[in-house]
Amino acid sequence: MTKSSVPRVLWQPDEERIASSNIVAFAQWAERNKGVRTFGEGDAAETFDYDSLWRWSVTDIDGFWESIWEYYGVRAETPYERVLGERTMPGAEWFPGATLNYAQHIFEGRDDDRLAIQHATELRALDGWTWGQLRRRTAAIAAGLRELGVGPGDRVVAYLPNLPETVAAFYATASLGAVWSSCSPDFGVRSVIDRFAQIEPKVLLAVDGYRYGGKDFDRRPVVEELRAALPTVEHTVLLDQLHPGRPLEGTLSWERLEESGAGAELEFTPVPFDHPLWVLYSSGTTGLPKAIVHGHGGILLEQLKNLHLHLDAQEHDRVFWFTTTGWMMWNFLVSVLLTDASIVLYDGSPAAPDLGALWDLAADAGVTVFGTSAGFLSSCMKEGVHPRQGRDLSALKAIGSTGSPLSPEAFSWVYEEFDRDLWLFSTSGGTDVCSCLVGGTPTLPVHEGEIQSRALGMAVASWDPDGKELVNEVGELVVTRPAPSMPLFLWGDDSGERLHDSYFSVYPGIWRHGDWIEITDRGTAVIYGRSDSTINRGGVRMGTSEIYRAVLAIEDVLDALVVDVPQPDGSSRIELFTVLREGADLEGDLPKEIARRIRTDCSPRHVPDRVRMIRSVPRTLSGKVLEVPVKRILMGESPEKVASRDSLANPEALDYFSTLKDG
Repeated sequence: MTKSSVPRVLWQPDEERIASSNIVAFAQWAERNKGVRTFGEGDAAETFDYDSLWRWSVTDIDGFWESIWEYYGVRAETPYERVLGERTMPGAEWFPGATLNYAQHIFEGRDDDRLAIQHATELRALDGWTWGQLRRRTAAIAAGLRELGVGPGDRVVAYLPNLPETVAAFYATASLGAVWSSCSPDFGVRSVIDRFAQIEPKVLLAVDGYRYGGKDFDRRPVVEELRAALPTVEHTVLLDQLHPGRPLEGTLSWERLEESGAGAELEFTPVPFDHPLWVLYSSGTTGLPKAIVHGHGGILLEQLKNLHLHLDAQEHDRVFWFTTTGWMMWNFLVSVLLTDASIVLYDGSPAAPDLGALWDLAADAGVTVFGTSAGFLSSCMKEGVHPRQGRDLSALKAIGSTGSPLSPEAFSWVYEEFDRDLWLFSTSGGTDVCSCLVGGTPTLPVHEGEIQSRALGMAVASWDPDGKELVNEVGELVVTRPAPSMPLFLWGDDSGERLHDSYFSVYPGIWRHGDWIEITDRGTAVIYGRSDSTINRGGVRMGTSEIYRAVLAIEDVLDALVVDVPQPDGSSRIELFTVLREGADLEGDLPKEIARRIRTDCSPRHVPDRVRMIRSVPRTLSGKVLEVPVKRILMGESPEKVASRDSLANPEALDYFSTLKDG
């Protein structure tokens, strides 16, 4: 598929914004110190060329990543021998010889009186921690963990909400050289066990319950099950949110943990550059999730780059992203404190009491960067939410979107609701690299429906099946050169076979991400969904996001799922499942309108063979649509085999498809 025209420009940064951006300051430093030419003759804001900076960053990868190290003053206990030892994929060896600590770079040089974190939940009103409070709480938790026997390499797992205590516990774990891993308390017990059991944790940090959508959820029974199922856990620390003063037998209270370390100084254990920092997990919809290990040094460099140069986080920014502790965006958010910005946490439903809840928080907390999902913005658009109505959002200067492709209609809605001076950036990357591969750049224009750029240091391209690079055409998203935040390894994958099969089996030595992407001749990008759920009709390949974009533009369609199911005769059948607005049905003209929209907006070949109505679209806990599992169920496979129900937000939604697999 090729674009027929250039989308309209919705936003263009002015010269002042460009000149004051972190990325221009870095580029000027690189020109003076590294001889990198990214400016023409004349004013820097007018002549800065992002494409030149990106091309340098992915061709001279040694020089670029060394520049990030130097520019941001990375502190190493022992120096590195060279930037890259091995440069193969997989197996790249970054900054061999260096020892450092991620958490040390969070706290170094901080003013104890400045604001570090604002936080709120459905149980707690908006409040804040200064850097002094954060340092003291982190030091106390670190000392308490040390008393429990936690040291370098030990695993500390957290079944905790998005709270400042959780952030402090992560920093404390990292300061000790121990390895962090977290799941949100809305994860089912089987899903948590499937993740945590793989890494054999020493300490379990857990919450007794949480409130979501106005309803309290007691997690004490789940904590008991986790303790029974994780035999390596020597200590369980319980944070009481719902049941103060009612501890579980055999657990240590959070208060006691911090009291045992009260008054301790915060210390940092130097570890090798590639020492494990945390373990993240794939969505886990089939089989055991991949336990993805990232290192102290790789994440430090990647997030210094990403948060300064792409997010453009600066001293007076207050950065919010709606996330849980089970999504890599939480790891992204807690890394924002590597910059001079503060962060805003929220734990609760984004729709309680209504879809204005997060916009209320943004107004109350003075949020300057509001991060959310494409689904949330689309829901606000469809439900007629007006964010600025009755709220002071004058501090807001940027909105970020991730999780799934943001439709052009949602791009337009944002600019209808907000001043034209607002920067809307969409990003895509994910758990695998704990960052963006393509995303926002504050010096570039925003085109309707497009991601602004490929990220610095990420050699992203679109390839056809033969490994030929494509421009203005849809192909496989690949990364052709190593980057520091690629996984060190998958836990338990001693041979490296699973890592290889996950990313490097299609194009040897090249990272295949599993998304369809188009890179335009202007350097922008469009994500078209997962490449393993793309629909191919007569050689015309189309990402499911394109079909959703067409269908969800219809007022009566609230949500949708589309799959292409192979038939015994070698053909295939496109099945579209729709969630409809109350009172709507498929008895009248709606199916014709759906077919017309897809025929017009996508292709006549991709008009569904059948449209059905369902109550809800099955999704993972992080909001991803279960296209491939549904497809496999309709091909006759057992639902238990293709999807872990505990990893789903609404497991009952799969039951409907089980009744169809034989019909």
